[in-house]
Amino acid sequence: MKRKGCSIIFINDHRQVLLFLRDDIPSIPYPNMWDVPGGHVEPGETPEDCIIREMKEEMELELKEFSLFSIMEFPDRIEYTFWKNSNLDIERITLHEGQCLKWFDQNEIEKTELALGFNEILRSFFTKAPYR
Repeated sequence: MKRKGCSIIFINDHRQVLLFLRDDIPSIPYPNMWDVPGGHVEPGETPEDCIIREMKEEMELELKEFSLFSIMEFPDRIEYTFWKNSNLDIERITLHEGQCLKWFDQNEIEKTELALGFNEILRSFFTKAPYR
């Protein structure tokens, strides 16, 4: 059985998506690459509970009122991706994982190789545009 992952697309009023730069530690998967916030679903945990926990642990965010965007199967996992309209002030976020946060527009994302197959998910997100 494949492991489950969960992620969240934060999109602001300028149609930019929040990404974080993964730590530059050679022993982790995809070091020093941009990624969508999220993590692994623990045994007995729902994907919704997981993303709430991950955002509290990684960014000290109290996540509420978010929606499921997609469930996508990858060779290594099943990824549950949520989304939320948010104009987070990244200067005020305490980041506990990764090097930094940055807002990316669709054009910047298309020119950036993201970790863990998230280019495909974000391409679909911008195409389907659930945030409109």
